[in-house]
Amino acid sequence: MRASGALAAELRARLAPLDPLLLDLADDSADHAGHAGAAGGGGHFSLVIVSKAFCGQSRLARHRAVLDRVGDMIPHPVHALAIQAYAPEEFPD
Repeated sequence: MRASGALAAELRARLAPLDPLLLDLADDSADHAGHAGAAGGGGHFSLVIVSKAFCGQSRLARHRAVLDRVGDMIPHPVHALAIQAYAPEEFPD
Protein backbone atom coordinates (compact mmCIF):
# COMPACT_ATOMS: atom_id res chain seq x y z
CA MET A 1 0.00 0.00 0.00
CA ARG A 2 1.38 3.39 -0.99
CA ALA A 3 2.22 5.37 2.12
CA SER A 4 0.25 8.50 2.86
CA GLY A 5 -0.29 10.72 5.85
CA ALA A 6 1.90 12.97 7.95
CA LEU A 7 4.61 10.39 8.63
CA ALA A 8 5.00 9.51 4.96
CA ALA A 9 5.07 13.21 4.07
CA GLU A 10 7.83 13.77 6.62
CA LEU A 11 9.90 10.90 5.21
CA ARG A 12 9.48 12.24 1.66
CA ALA A 13 10.40 15.78 2.72
CA ARG A 14 13.55 14.61 4.47
CA LEU A 15 14.62 12.59 1.42
CA ALA A 16 13.94 15.45 -1.02
CA PRO A 17 17.52 16.83 -0.77
CA LEU A 18 18.68 13.63 -2.52
CA ASP A 19 16.77 14.96 -5.54
CA PRO A 20 15.14 11.60 -6.28
CA LEU A 21 14.05 10.77 -9.81
CA LEU A 22 11.76 8.20 -8.20
CA LEU A 23 10.69 7.87 -4.59
CA ASP A 24 8.23 5.07 -3.89
CA LEU A 25 7.32 4.68 -0.25
CA ALA A 26 5.05 1.81 0.79
CA ASP A 27 3.44 1.41 4.19
CA ASP A 28 3.86 -2.25 5.16
CA SER A 29 2.55 -1.78 8.70
CA ALA A 30 -0.56 -3.91 8.16
CA ASP A 31 1.66 -6.87 7.24
CA HIS A 32 3.28 -6.62 10.67
CA ALA A 33 0.19 -6.47 12.86
CA GLY A 34 0.95 -8.10 16.20
CA HIS A 35 4.70 -7.49 15.86
CA ALA A 36 6.22 -5.79 18.91
CA GLY A 37 7.25 -2.69 16.95
CA ALA A 38 3.84 -2.37 15.37
CA ALA A 39 2.16 -2.77 18.75
CA GLY A 40 4.19 0.20 19.99
CA GLY A 41 2.87 2.34 17.17
CA GLY A 42 5.98 2.23 14.98
CA GLY A 43 5.39 2.05 11.24
CA HIS A 44 6.97 -0.41 8.83
CA PHE A 45 7.93 1.04 5.45
CA SER A 46 9.58 -0.06 2.21
CA LEU A 47 11.43 2.55 0.19
CA VAL A 48 12.58 2.49 -3.43
CA ILE A 49 14.61 5.57 -4.27
CA VAL A 50 16.46 6.41 -7.49
CA SER A 51 18.84 9.36 -7.48
CA LYS A 52 21.85 10.65 -9.40
CA ALA A 53 23.34 11.27 -5.96
CA PHE A 54 23.89 7.50 -5.72
CA CYS A 55 26.08 7.30 -8.83
CA GLY A 56 29.41 5.72 -7.95
CA GLN A 57 28.34 4.99 -4.37
CA SER A 58 28.35 1.60 -2.70
CA ARG A 59 25.14 0.09 -1.39
CA LEU A 60 26.27 0.90 2.14
CA ALA A 61 26.96 4.56 1.26
CA ARG A 62 23.50 4.87 -0.29
CA HIS A 63 21.83 3.44 2.79
CA ARG A 64 23.85 5.80 4.99
CA ALA A 65 22.74 8.74 2.83
CA VAL A 66 19.12 7.75 3.41
CA LEU A 67 19.59 7.05 7.11
CA ASP A 68 21.47 10.32 7.62
CA ARG A 69 18.19 12.02 6.72
CA VAL A 70 15.66 9.81 8.49
CA GLY A 71 17.61 7.76 11.04
CA ASP A 72 16.43 9.84 13.98
CA MET A 73 12.88 8.66 13.20
CA ILE A 74 13.90 5.05 13.94
CA PRO A 75 12.74 3.20 16.07
CA HIS A 76 9.86 5.62 16.60
CA PRO A 77 7.79 6.73 14.78
CA VAL A 78 9.34 4.45 12.13
CA HIS A 79 9.99 0.96 13.45
CA ALA A 80 11.45 -0.50 10.24
CA LEU A 81 12.57 0.86 6.87
CA ALA A 82 13.53 -1.49 4.04
CA ILE A 83 15.70 0.49 1.59
CA GLN A 84 16.34 -0.14 -2.09
CA ALA A 85 18.54 2.70 -3.40
CA TYR A 86 19.61 2.90 -7.04
CA ALA A 87 21.56 5.12 -9.37
CA PRO A 88 19.43 5.87 -12.46
CA GLU A 89 21.32 3.49 -14.76
CA GLU A 90 20.86 0.62 -12.31
CA PHE A 91 17.14 0.90 -11.71
CA PRO A 92 15.33 -2.14 -13.07
CA ASP A 93 12.57 -1.04 -15.43
